[in-house]
Amino acid sequence: QSIGCDDYLGSDKVIDKCGICGGDNTACKVVSGVFKHTLTNLGYHKIVEIPEGATKINITEMSKSNNYLALRSRSGRSIINGNWAIDRPGRYEGGGTMFTYKRPNEISSTAGESFLADGPTNEVLDVYMIHQQPNPGIHYEYIIPGDNVISPQLLAHRRPGEPLNGQLGMPESTNHEDEDLHRETDTLTGQSAGTFPVIQPGRFPSHQPENQVPAVQPPRQNREYNWKQIGKTECTTTCGKGSQYPVFHCVNRITHEEVSESYCDSSTKPIPEEEACNLFPCPAFWDIGEWSECSKTCGLGMQHRQILCRQMYANRTLTVQQYRCHHLEKPETTSTCQLKICSEWQIRTEWTSCSVPCGVGQRTRDVKCVSNLGDIVDDEECNMKLRPNDIENCDMGPCAKSWFLTEWSDRCSAECGDGVRTRSVVCMTNHVSSLPLEGCGNNKPSETTSCNNGPCAGKVEWFAGGWTQCSTECGSGTQQREVICVRKTEGNFDVLNPYECSYLEKPPSQQSCYLKPCGSKWFHTEWSTCSKSCEGGFRVREVRCLSDDMTASTQCDPQLKPEEKEPCNTQDCIPEIDENCKDKYYNCNVVVQARLCVYTYYKTACCASCTRVANRQPGFLGRR
Repeated sequence: QSIGCDDYLGSDKVIDKCGICGGDNTACKVVSGVFKHTLTNLGYHKIVEIPEGATKINITEMSKSNNYLALRSRSGRSIINGNWAIDRPGRYEGGGTMFTYKRPNEISSTAGESFLADGPTNEVLDVYMIHQQPNPGIHYEYIIPGDNVISPQLLAHRRPGEPLNGQLGMPESTNHEDEDLHRETDTLTGQSAGTFPVIQPGRFPSHQPENQVPAVQPPRQNREYNWKQIGKTECTTTCGKGSQYPVFHCVNRITHEEVSESYCDSSTKPIPEEEACNLFPCPAFWDIGEWSECSKTCGLGMQHRQILCRQMYANRTLTVQQYRCHHLEKPETTSTCQLKICSEWQIRTEWTSCSVPCGVGQRTRDVKCVSNLGDIVDDEECNMKLRPNDIENCDMGPCAKSWFLTEWSDRCSAECGDGVRTRSVVCMTNHVSSLPLEGCGNNKPSETTSCNNGPCAGKVEWFAGGWTQCSTECGSGTQQREVICVRKTEGNFDVLNPYECSYLEKPPSQQSCYLKPCGSKWFHTEWSTCSKSCEGGFRVREVRCLSDDMTASTQCDPQLKPEEKEPCNTQDCIPEIDENCKDKYYNCNVVVQARLCVYTYYKTACCASCTRVANRQPGFLGRR
């Protein structure tokens, strides 16, 4: 069978959160909250007060920061991180309980500092924060007993007969025979055993279950045996104030020989009292804190740790002056560190071609941040200050320009008489650098040419005829009309010389016209120079499809596109005949056969013969 927290077999009682055996969690109160105040001044700031009797204490920083938690008693004694000295994580005694101080140091950890203690506290404690950066929030929680609640720890550690909350614990039934026994005086110690019933340590008198048989009282012990101190326990520490306790054994009163403890009355055994021992201070030592995070996430960085000279005394670690540790070599406070090799920039491609064939454009290349394992990672993992350029300007030299022309309009501006036909002329950059074209210059081709559709019939005086059709079917053109000086006669008009009407304002004979947008049309440059002077060469021109606003377009009819290349100079090459080139000797054929034409003398003396032979050889200049 299992044993409950009340030490009875078969009992199912357990300790509740208030520490009460068989309790229902109502005998205590949970106090919790979050300290979120915004602090401005550096230094110690009080966060919360932990009252006397508090248990299950938890003080936790809500996220990692450069702040520190501190703890001290109401009397002013520093327990953790006092007097601007930062203690290393560990266990520290204070307020009657043991506090566990935690400070996560992993780089990846986001948890803050914390104080944890089971309690109960035997005095009021104050929690502080050493403020150095914005407060991330401090969560605090502890449990305090409710009103008129008996502390379970008080029950567990109370000595027999010790007052409980100011009163003695009294059993419901009293054995008067035992009362008489305990009123006897111990002849060895001369001390009275007390005038109250014996209560076993750690057990609170209560009603016995009805289904249990009362415990049988132990028999009266023989008084020829009693308890005797035979020594002391070993000191708990070798220095710095430890503790030890007297050791009592049951002995024969006469022979002082040790016997079994059953011969002595266990209720009269003296309770060992704690005694101080080894009061001299321990040697000072260097207390080495944990390394801080590396100052760099990759590459060579620095990390620091706190080194304090400490001394142990009375189970407490005190910070002392550093000269006390001069007999020891002081550990290093800084060290180099490297978490990983930094990623680096790599140029993955060569520069692209310039974005324009002439003038100033741009070119690009691929630049990536690559880890030491060869993987492409985010740019932020590389040093942005050292990033190679992935785009730059490029200058392809000045752009050539040419005149681009449309075909002449099909219609003459006048239905009869003299008129004009028009075309569009625009200077544009020539992107085909292989064409032998020069800049536009000042010799702009004409935009109009004369035309005549035959003589016109006679008209009426300073008389303006009807406007002709627009010279272009689309876009900007011109219209013409006949304006003559006439004189009205009976039944007809006589045409006069224009000077006869000079005193009158003459109506305009030409005006601009615009029927509709042309849309896209083919424009072309002038033909280039022929590539050969004879035997068939070719000449080229550039052709572009342009919209009304003279920008490149793809809407022109491909079937109407003017030719960009045509043959030229197809006539045979005729060598030039030099009248002064004659043979001076009759036997020049011998010179030719002997191949003496390579010499200047023979080439001049037999000029005609040597020239005929040279013309028959491949590569003759006149046939290239």
